[in-house]
Amino acid sequence: MAECPSAIPFGTLAGEHHLQVGGKCASLGTMSQAGLPVPPGFAITTRVFADARETSGVMPRIKELIDDIDDRDGAALARVAAAARDLVRSWPLPEVHESEIRRMYAELCELCDLDEVPVAVRSSATSEDSPDASFAGEHDSYLWVCGIDEVLDKVRACWASLYTDRAITYRNQMGYAHDEVDMAVAVQKMVRPRSAGVAFTLDPTNGDRSGICIDAAWGFGEGVVSGDVTPDNFLVDKVMWSISRRTISPKTHAHLLTEQGDGHRPVVTRVELDEDKANAPCLTDAEIVAIARLARVAEKHYGFAQDIEWAVDDDLPQGSDVVLLQARPETVWSKKKRDVGAKVDAMASIVDTLVNPLYSKRGTQPA
Repeated sequence: MAECPSAIPFGTLAGEHHLQVGGKCASLGTMSQAGLPVPPGFAITTRVFADARETSGVMPRIKELIDDIDDRDGAALARVAAAARDLVRSWPLPEVHESEIRRMYAELCELCDLDEVPVAVRSSATSEDSPDASFAGEHDSYLWVCGIDEVLDKVRACWASLYTDRAITYRNQMGYAHDEVDMAVAVQKMVRPRSAGVAFTLDPTNGDRSGICIDAAWGFGEGVVSGDVTPDNFLVDKVMWSISRRTISPKTHAHLLTEQGDGHRPVVTRVELDEDKANAPCLTDAEIVAIARLARVAEKHYGFAQDIEWAVDDDLPQGSDVVLLQARPETVWSKKKRDVGAKVDAMASIVDTLVNPLYSKRGTQPA
């Protein structure tokens, strides 16, 4: 294989490079090339991370700090993790990579017809979304980043998030070596979401694969992913596309893009909502079904249950405003095996065949 480039647009990200861009970027590339509505962007590969790490010469010190810590000692862990992150953020970026990233960002600005297109800068570690573990939420992402210098700063911040308290603890629990995990970074045009959230192509409460479960809240989806907002919840039948369950929650606050009024760029802030909006559904029925249909397309494409991040982008026309931000394997119910010899319900079996045709073609049963 030819040497891995510094950065690759999602639309041209080949399968041979998936190991160098992490689960998140690989998924964005796959979705983009499958024709799913994905905001444009590019992946900064692990080659950049590895070269910056080697150039820095500080990795032995980081390894010494992490290997000597007892992650059950919260105060000591926090102190060591902060020191490790500071070391990573000091890494020099080799000029060959910096110039390529600058060029790629300039091309994205030209594509979007903006001088400094706002982007999301998202961590994409090589350990993310692996078959035996999900590192979702363990590494950092940054929203509404404008200008190449800020992008480069947030790339280093994503690298540094390999050494948050929670990431160190999780790797210890899962048996991942701290010095064998690389980090790629996704740089993606920012959406201006009216609503956002997650969708599972099964019911996460019981593993039922006949429905698509959607969690939704006003504004950016970070509140849903982090658990900071109690979302609305909807369950959509995969065959009839009817909404079989809806729960409208009091969404007392939202993560919204806020103008600063002082000439500075807008920032994402936590905003309290009035009672009427807090108690109103944040999606129309048409949007709920549109999200479910796109999630189903992603599930069919990958061939197994998916955990998807989506948004309704206010910058796009109604009817074409639902975009997908990420898709990764569902890792809780997909690991559970059905009991051998369990009584089979005939109707459930028929529905399962209808909604899981890929498994039927393969002659296997879904987990």
